[in-house]
Amino acid sequence: MKNPIVAAALVVLAGAASAQDIGKEIAKTTTISPDAMAWKDAPSLPKGAQYVILAGDPAKPGSMVIQRLKLPPNYQVPPHTHPHVVFETVLSGSMGFAMGDKLDTQKGGMLKPGSLLMMPPGHAHYVWTGNEETIFQLQTLGPIGIDYVNPADDPRKK
Repeated sequence: MKNPIVAAALVVLAGAASAQDIGKEIAKTTTISPDAMAWKDAPSLPKGAQYVILAGDPAKPGSMVIQRLKLPPNYQVPPHTHPHVVFETVLSGSMGFAMGDKLDTQKGGMLKPGSLLMMPPGHAHYVWTGNEETIFQLQTLGPIGIDYVNPADDPRKK
């Protein structure tokens, strides 16, 4: 689907039918302060990235998953795809983003804090950081997945 607004609308419409199911995953009102987040190494990303799951079950089909990712300065995630629509919000730092199956930081552009990226499933893209750490929030449906365009780039296979 070439129009991200149409893709997002389809997600909203499909999500409305399962909103009650997603609501059942949240048993009570919860707040999570940044100091309480237990960051872990992200095995599906190149060494140096960390993540924390804030809500949902990343292995459960249909679960609304909210996670934060922390990328170090001068970091690159090779071209990859995701199986579901992905919403990414840059919280701090800046994140380079471009579409394609070859990493080229001269293409695309830098997303600043507050930027929202919406991507349909299966679109090859890559990200990178500049001279500062970047934290972004990712929202998608479970099961979460990342498939590298070049299987040799997958850190889980090294």
